[in-house]
Amino acid sequence: MQKDDLITVTIEDLSSEGLGVGHCDGMAFFIKDTVIGDVAEAKIMKMKKTYGYARLVRLITPSPDRIEARCPVARQCGGCQIQSMSYPAQLRFKEAKVRNNLIRIGKFEQPPMEPIIRMEEPFRYRNKAQFPVGTAKDGRIIAGFYAGRTHAIIECEDCLLGVEENQAILELVLAHMNEYHIRPYEEKTGKGLVRHVMIRKGFATGALMVCLVVNGDSLPHAEALVEKLCTISGMTSITLNINREQTNVIMGREVKLLWGQPYIEDTIGSVRFRISPLSFYQVNPLQTEKLYNKALEYAGLTGEETVWDLYCGIGTISLFLAQRAKRVYGVEIVPAAIEDARANAALNGMTNAEFFVGKAEEVLPEKYEKEGITADVIVVDPPRKGCEESVLSTMIQMAPKRIVYVSCDSATLARDLKYLCERGYELTRCCPTDMFGNSVHVETVVLIQRKDT
Repeated sequence: MQKDDLITVTIEDLSSEGLGVGHCDGMAFFIKDTVIGDVAEAKIMKMKKTYGYARLVRLITPSPDRIEARCPVARQCGGCQIQSMSYPAQLRFKEAKVRNNLIRIGKFEQPPMEPIIRMEEPFRYRNKAQFPVGTAKDGRIIAGFYAGRTHAIIECEDCLLGVEENQAILELVLAHMNEYHIRPYEEKTGKGLVRHVMIRKGFATGALMVCLVVNGDSLPHAEALVEKLCTISGMTSITLNINREQTNVIMGREVKLLWGQPYIEDTIGSVRFRISPLSFYQVNPLQTEKLYNKALEYAGLTGEETVWDLYCGIGTISLFLAQRAKRVYGVEIVPAAIEDARANAALNGMTNAEFFVGKAEEVLPEKYEKEGITADVIVVDPPRKGCEESVLSTMIQMAPKRIVYVSCDSATLARDLKYLCERGYELTRCCPTDMFGNSVHVETVVLIQRKDT
């Protein structure tokens, strides 16, 4: 087989990026725009030693799980990799993904899987959207999302995963730019002003935040835009984020208030959170409450426990745990997030939560070895790369009765669980949670317990 050959492939699985995976003559092929169960004719685009990439030419037999994507730009946009797959099939794929990683990487022969926590509606669930602003080939100012693996903007002002207010806000921003001849930022030249429009909504409060990321320190005729944005119900915070760096990082460090409050508030369960433009906050609040309730259930708190929450962000899980724990310590490397966490503790009148700035792999050993702070329960919610080995090692030394691990990547989760379970712990419960409908991503919460308890 070689480049430009036509092959017939049955799609058996999906890759971590949402590409269909099938085999032909012993070779694995990755094919975009296919779903599990499709029989497809594809053209080979690139060959490696043991696998290749091919482009879909036609569907010979569509999968019984294939549906018509609701979004008109779903194929071009890099966000919804599996919108053409029925929601029940998406859930089966995500459960299998977690189970297979636990078996293959973690070496758990029979993972104690619970049914995946599904969404009621896998659309309109995102409380945050970041729209890059650019220029179309015909010269129009547009906003949308980047096509997969590129920085080419696919025009889309109404993402069906986001809130309906996004479209109205974007229309006002783009109209303002056209009226006052404000140019979008150009990555190649570093010229132009408006880079991104970031929009957040508090699902429980209805509060709206608009943050314009700009390559400068002001926006021409900002007061006119503010006046228009304030006609949208729920508008609470309008800010500028200053980012003059020639970088792919969306947000800069400096935020200027144009109108209203420098934050919005939202609630998860009975806990209230203050969210600033730079805060990390879970993008699916309805599922987040279900995920955190499961983590709280796994933690098994009676009110007498000391709990550590590693990678705590603005304290979302920490404050959930503090409702039932004796003492909670949170650790996070981002100073602004810790400021938010402390403010959120005060907002909820919680005095049993304390937060530290720093790397978990440095703070945890220091507090344990120098101050003798131990843990009955450790909750860890690391970034996609998982935990540093030094963190896992210190967790073993502290020997908590239970460790609750919340993960956005079941592969690194399985790797870390293998390490912990080879050193005195056993995996007792595991529950996938669908936080990101129509994408290949899945959250997982697991409970491991010390074998001698």
